[in-house]
Amino acid sequence: MKIKICIPTERIHNPIISESIIETGILLNIMVANIDSTYGELIADVKDSRFDKIKNALESRGAIVAILDRPIHRDEEECVECGACISVCPMNVYAFDENWSLCVDEKKCIQCGMCIKMCPHGALKLGE
Repeated sequence: MKIKICIPTERIHNPIISESIIETGILLNIMVANIDSTYGELIADVKDSRFDKIKNALESRGAIVAILDRPIHRDEEECVECGACISVCPMNVYAFDENWSLCVDEKKCIQCGMCIKMCPHGALKLGE
């Protein structure tokens, strides 16, 4: 399952992720990470059966953990299949098929919102 891990300002200088992985022995596949001196946000993949354990370890160190269970939704009536979403999606959620129709693989979505910002027709929304 995909999870979002937020590390607040007051905890950003602590090795929260490393300590949690070492403590639990649970491996995280970090897909996207945005971390600077004031805040950290990561999208990671973890086995469903291991979620509770890693969540508890991360939260005990001050992180905020959420499950990303609301994939992107495309309004097919509004979408003109221009492909703008293809060019910005870091996870290759969007692609053209052999007939140049837009295909969406919602399971890959990490809810970064890049496609929503890029869509000229407002045809994309999170979690509807």
